[in-house]
Amino acid sequence: MEETERTAIHWPTEFEPNRCAVHVRNELEIAAPASHVWSWLVHARLWPTYYNNSHNVNFITDTESATLRENTRFTWRTFGVNLVSQVREYVEGERIAWDARGLLGLYVYHAWLIIPRGEHSCFVITEETQHGLPARVSKLFFPHRMCTQHQHWLEQLQRMAKQGLPIQ
Repeated sequence: MEETERTAIHWPTEFEPNRCAVHVRNELEIAAPASHVWSWLVHARLWPTYYNNSHNVNFITDTESATLRENTRFTWRTFGVNLVSQVREYVEGERIAWDARGLLGLYVYHAWLIIPRGEHSCFVITEETQHGLPARVSKLFFPHRMCTQHQHWLEQLQRMAKQGLPIQ
């Protein structure tokens, strides 16, 4: 897919891929409505029910909300690391991105784009960049792990979206 403003990640300067130790991009054409994909993605507390690399998702702010929103702060565990995240970009139904901070200077930016392809399908892109010692070590010893896990997340997101909207 040719990259346009609509399909490009809006990277904060410090997270531009050429400035980071790690950059991964995954994409998947999903045979489910964009609204279903979006709903499963923003229901972050449900991630562990379908993505086995996500654990203990707890909202620090918007604690009464069922979904991530602009500026929501949350904690979670992924890749064996406890993280504190904040939603940094939020365009309802289209794009969401959060940063994450962990031990030893780990600093991450994870973005998602959902591009409708008609009533019953969409194209989903997810990209992540990382700074810090853990990012460099992971890149050295597990160079494909994040790409593999993010592809799994996309595939499981597709599976859930095909089943319908999450029950709240």
